[in-house]
Amino acid sequence: MTRFVMVAGAWLGAWAWDEVAAELRAAGHEAHPLTLSGLAEKRGVPAGQHTHVQDVVDEVERLGPRDVVLVGHSYSGIPVGQAAVRIGERLRRVVFVDAGLPVDGESFLSGWPSDHVRRAVEAHDGFWPPAGLDDFAGQGLTGDQIARIVGGSTPHPGATLTEAAVLDRPVTELPATYVKCLLDGDEPPPAAAEPLRSGRWELVTMDTGHWPMFSRPGELARVLHEAAAAGR
Repeated sequence: MTRFVMVAGAWLGAWAWDEVAAELRAAGHEAHPLTLSGLAEKRGVPAGQHTHVQDVVDEVERLGPRDVVLVGHSYSGIPVGQAAVRIGERLRRVVFVDAGLPVDGESFLSGWPSDHVRRAVEAHDGFWPPAGLDDFAGQGLTGDQIARIVGGSTPHPGATLTEAAVLDRPVTELPATYVKCLLDGDEPPPAAAEPLRSGRWELVTMDTGHWPMFSRPGELARVLHEAAAAGR
């Protein structure tokens, strides 16, 4: 039995993991989807990047980190990676699902053409507005799945996107699996290249888009189960 703590990306809450969590529980695991401050049912709670890191650390410590696999999707790879470094070897493994990776001194918006995000945050009182229907095209999602994502999304606190990560050692030193969703591009982020080359990290590919918890929940649950076994 493994405890999975799962954190979805921008705009999403714990609800995004409902189908994956059900699959994991049916297989005998514990599944603990986590909503970060300022999102979903925690909308209105002030949040910066370091608030989100603390959200993750607090949840893992509440459960007890032994036998915990920490899962971060998309944006949440940034706080999840920082939390994993703080918790250290007490974790079984970290799984990054088509996620960003934290680099000390850099933010989620560092290193990619993100001026449009900064402008959107400025124009919407400090929040990144959720993506629209057209933004999910070509990602392996049905119309109903897209409607579910859009309908459940909440504006994302802008400070969490711009505050720099703080790491006392690289996240790449931890045991990890990187899940690359191929409809969203072929290559993991540059920060993952060296640990994947060295064999320290496992690379898993999925032939689906950036939101596999909606498009392929059963397959993603199997990937997480196998990642936990690799971490024993």
